[in-house]
Amino acid sequence: MSVRTPGAARADLVADTALALLAERGMRGLTHRAVDEAAGLPQGSTSNLARTRQALLELTVRRLAEREARVLALEEMPDPRGGLDSLVDGLALAAHRSLTRNRELTLARYELALEATRRPELRAYFDATGARFRDQLTALVTAAGSTDPARHVLSLVAWADGLMFSCVAGSFSTETPSPAELRAGLRELLAGMLGR
Repeated sequence: MSVRTPGAARADLVADTALALLAERGMRGLTHRAVDEAAGLPQGSTSNLARTRQALLELTVRRLAEREARVLALEEMPDPRGGLDSLVDGLALAAHRSLTRNRELTLARYELALEATRRPELRAYFDATGARFRDQLTALVTAAGSTDPARHVLSLVAWADGLMFSCVAGSFSTETPSPAELRAGLRELLAGMLGR
């Protein structure tokens, strides 16, 4: 059991509040003062923890990665050697969690990704935190029999990101695919990739 220090709890509160503000107000609504107010912290608390905007964004990206790792729960995925159905079921469950109970995190991720296109220092940090997910996904598709894991992971991530963006912020924002619909889409994609 890990013991959390008061500083770690404060950092999590600030980062969680920043994620909520990003989802609610967008990047322009994320300021040190807004985080203090929304978190119920004394004025200056966020600045004491993350002096610059870059530091606040990095703290927020790190927390996003921690929370999304719990949502996706790749370590709990069924063994892909167990067959295509187990891989499809696990990935569909992760996608459905992102689109429903964790919609706010998905919106915040897109805000941060767009900001990273304008801030090279944030781009490097954002990409590094996402590498863990890509590495785990690469291991899953490799174990499932992929003959070109890097290309297949890119296609799988592009499919999932496109679907999530469309359903959270795009033209399908009022529609959420059911787990069965997600499984059908993933099955079609993975069966084509894996030649099954």
